[in-house]
Amino acid sequence: MNDLRDFIATCETEGELRRIEAEVDWDLELSHIAKLNEEKGGPALLFQNVKGYSSPVLTSACTTTQRLALIMGMAKSSSLVDLMREWVKRTANKIPPRWVEHAPFQENVDRDDQVDLFKFPVPKVYPLDGGRFFGTAVFVITKDPKTGWVNLGTYRLQVLDKKTLGTQFIKGKHADIMHKVYAEMKKPMPVVAVVGADPLMFLMGAARLPAFESEFDFAGAIRGRPIDIVKSDLYGLPVPASAEIVVEGTVDPVAMRPEGPFGEYTGYYSGIGTTPRPFINVESISYRKNPIFWLSTVGRAVTDTHMTMALTYGATLWQGLEAMRIPGIKSVYCPPEGAGRFLAIISVKQMYPGHAAQVGTAAISTEMGAYGLKTVIVVDDDVDAWDLPRVLWALSFRFNPSRAEFIKRGRSTPLDPSLPIDARDITSRIILDATIPYEWKDKPVPIELDKEMVKRVQGRWAELGLDG
Repeated sequence: MNDLRDFIATCETEGELRRIEAEVDWDLELSHIAKLNEEKGGPALLFQNVKGYSSPVLTSACTTTQRLALIMGMAKSSSLVDLMREWVKRTANKIPPRWVEHAPFQENVDRDDQVDLFKFPVPKVYPLDGGRFFGTAVFVITKDPKTGWVNLGTYRLQVLDKKTLGTQFIKGKHADIMHKVYAEMKKPMPVVAVVGADPLMFLMGAARLPAFESEFDFAGAIRGRPIDIVKSDLYGLPVPASAEIVVEGTVDPVAMRPEGPFGEYTGYYSGIGTTPRPFINVESISYRKNPIFWLSTVGRAVTDTHMTMALTYGATLWQGLEAMRIPGIKSVYCPPEGAGRFLAIISVKQMYPGHAAQVGTAAISTEMGAYGLKTVIVVDDDVDAWDLPRVLWALSFRFNPSRAEFIKRGRSTPLDPSLPIDARDITSRIILDATIPYEWKDKPVPIELDKEMVKRVQGRWAELGLDG
């Protein structure tokens, strides 16, 4: 798979996409059709007749495990945990990107007075949103001016006017870290925002990868080949050659403008009213002929935002635990319903006293777990992390509240609605040990069926009329 158009063609071949020919309004109608479709487990949608525009809008691209599997180049029958396990396996050996001379998005370039963000069918998603959001399925490229570290991050981008995008670079996120470096230098930070590319790049922008590591290298590892990149129009930042729309500009080191609110993946608006935030002064927009705009409805679970975070956050948590060389990790699962970030379940084959406790505390110390992860459930290896009925069984019959570990202070996200709007920097965490302690001499004896009787009964299944 090379770009978004390849993905659309593959989805269509696999029966995973529907083209919408009827005219649809960008103002709420388009997003509401997409959201209702997602809640029914429907296909990806390509809106080909958006009111007032000639270019199409793609939605619901990643709302199912099947479509995430297509992005990963794996069988549609793969489970989310299969995808996570393969992610961890492939990213063991990173592959740097490859510079190329030309890209299709360079065929149209608007600068200066030609710049107009409203040229594209940017939807308004929810009734109380502060405006139209250009960045929902987007990744922002920044570069550290001192080390050369290149980062891809998925941040929401609000259209404030035809040449300005409001940002939300949350404290401690990699774009925020770089922005602070530029602020110390009293220089504007060059940025590029990309819509549409190889859809894997959107997943990479959403992933919780360590600082000083480039998502381009991890994407190359997953693809098994270098990602082709070209220099951006003005500041020479690396941009995937597969991009549909490339917005380039700078972020002032200190200036702010009101941004928000926005209907976030928590199922709640991000705040009440607007908040002063950094913004992008857009200086150039490059785009393919008839570019495809990509929207995520975000909002209440489960949308493609939740699915991509469940995959990328879960995989990077698993990756982090593997990097710590903790033995016995059988599986990791971060449910989409928790946006892949607030709840983690880890299955471990215990090998020594305190093993389960080590796994739980290690989880909240990883790059992924240190930011916003509130609940870690550790289960024995006879319980698959994704098997929620069995996890609930373990919580009921193996968990003793006296073994829970409660941590009062940890890094939070400003999007967590369980905290007051004005006090969301710090959260508490809990680790639930739902295992049978390794050191117990006398362990509960599990009930197991007699193997010979099972074979005998299975041999009579048809005779018993139970085949149906």
